[in-house]
Amino acid sequence: MLRRQVLRQSRAISESLAASPQIRRRSPFSSATFISPRSSVPASYSSRLGRRWQSTEADKAANADENIAPQTEQTKAPEAKEDPTKQELEKAKKEIIDLKDKYLRSVADYRNLQERTKRETESARQFALQRFATDLLDSIDNLDRALTAVPKEVLGNATTSNTSSSDPNAAAASESMSDANKHLIDLHGGLMMTEGILMSTLKKHGIERFDPLEGEGRKFDPNTDEATFFAKVDGKQDGEVFFTQSKGYKLNGRVLRAAKVGVVKNS
Repeated sequence: MLRRQVLRQSRAISESLAASPQIRRRSPFSSATFISPRSSVPASYSSRLGRRWQSTEADKAANADENIAPQTEQTKAPEAKEDPTKQELEKAKKEIIDLKDKYLRSVADYRNLQERTKRETESARQFALQRFATDLLDSIDNLDRALTAVPKEVLGNATTSNTSSSDPNAAAASESMSDANKHLIDLHGGLMMTEGILMSTLKKHGIERFDPLEGEGRKFDPNTDEATFFAKVDGKQDGEVFFTQSKGYKLNGRVLRAAKVGVVKNS
């Protein structure tokens, strides 16, 4: 019985020692170790000490994150404050670029409008008489036909009749002929003067007459001529103008009416 009681007491002591923290001290007088009595430190303080001395790497990482977080928040705070200003500045720059582009476009459109208006005004000034001149060309053509209707022989005889002749019979005959054609010659002279004044007046307003047969003649030009018929003509090449049915007219360099001509076609 005694032995059993001793065993029970030893087990209880060992369990109590295992449950409570023990501090082993070495005696300065012997090499044996002994167990110091239980410390009187409060349990809360001892638990804090245990947590302090038993910290792991995870706790260190958590503390580092806690220390870094305020710093990042502090560094981000100024940036967050500057963001609205930068955004407003960028927005203002974009608006300035847009307004500048619109201004340049408006200036270019206004200048184009000025040039176009100037050209239209000049064109209207230069070609304001186009319709009136076109209606007037028929009258000019009739006047030209009246002048060409008088034979050149009659006019030649009238001019030579005015000269002195040694034969009195010939002089009397020419004088009688000149008296008969006097009115025709006077009419022809008056028409010539009227045509000259009319053409000079038209020239002041930019209207000019041209005849493809003037000078030595020329080739047919589709830009200024209108071929009314074709015919074979000896001594001329194909495409040359050999007859003018009606003369052409230009208004300030623009063809008002093409000349109606006959063109050589031997082939």
